[in-house]
Amino acid sequence: MAVTRLHAAVYRFTGGRVGGRLGSLEQVLLTTRGRRSGRQRTIPLAGVRDGGRLLLVASNGGADRHPAWYLNLQADPVVVVQAGARREVMVARTAGPGERPALWRAVVAANPGYGRYATRTARTIPVVVCEPEHPSGGTP
Repeated sequence: MAVTRLHAAVYRFTGGRVGGRLGSLEQVLLTTRGRRSGRQRTIPLAGVRDGGRLLLVASNGGADRHPAWYLNLQADPVVVVQAGARREVMVARTAGPGERPALWRAVVAANPGYGRYATRTARTIPVVVCEPEHPSGGTP
């Protein structure tokens, strides 16, 4: 989508000063490796901080299919997250059944729209937990 590419380009150019927030929501750039093409794919997403972790929601606007970025990270969980001007290599995983309920409550509290999306689909919307690849953080 042209709007998504423009958002990502402006975010990168300004180090997140423009496009880094959507209302009260932090926006990040998530870069995954395309599962079929092998090419880098970047998309702006709302992120919710949970300590040193970042939570992302694979809502796809409540559609009955997962978003492409989620399918990409299932194939290759090493991602790059840009928050503001800082880029960090992270490892992404889907929250397991034991942790998802608490994380879902946290993301819905931050963005009630996720709760509305859940009513539009029969699928369980994944919560993705991104953790630093290297505990010291930053890009190696």
